[in-house]
Amino acid sequence: MKYKLNTLVEILLVEDNPGDVRLIQEVFKEAEIKNLLHVASDGEEAIQMLHQWENNQEKLPDLILLDLNLPKKPGGEVLKEIKQDSKLKCIPVVILTSSNREEDLVESYKNNANCYITKPLNLDQLINVIHNISDFWLNIVKLPHRDQGDVV
Repeated sequence: MKYKLNTLVEILLVEDNPGDVRLIQEVFKEAEIKNLLHVASDGEEAIQMLHQWENNQEKLPDLILLDLNLPKKPGGEVLKEIKQDSKLKCIPVVILTSSNREEDLVESYKNNANCYITKPLNLDQLINVIHNISDFWLNIVKLPHRDQGDVV
């Protein structure tokens, strides 16, 4: 059963690999839901974007896809900052990383990640993972309504 959202879904992708960014953009472009994918190529840029949206009282993302292995500021630190900020902590954060280290998994959940997915090495499997993320988080799960950065 396919559910369709009638509203625009805002997604922040925090990913430093240009190939993964292009692939994820294409998969979301093909999705049957309306979405706007914003991209940050490092952890500092992601935090700056989120704080800029907060300060300008712009709509915050409905979902964050976060890589752990990022330049400038590691994804684990980005996750901590998001989940410690009262205006950001309700945004679901999906860890989407190449790390299969148990320590990264445990630390991510300790810092309130909503789920942890290890990127498959196979291109077709990665496409399938992105489709499943899209289907679950944007079609099945009910996300909080956000208006001007506030959860209502």
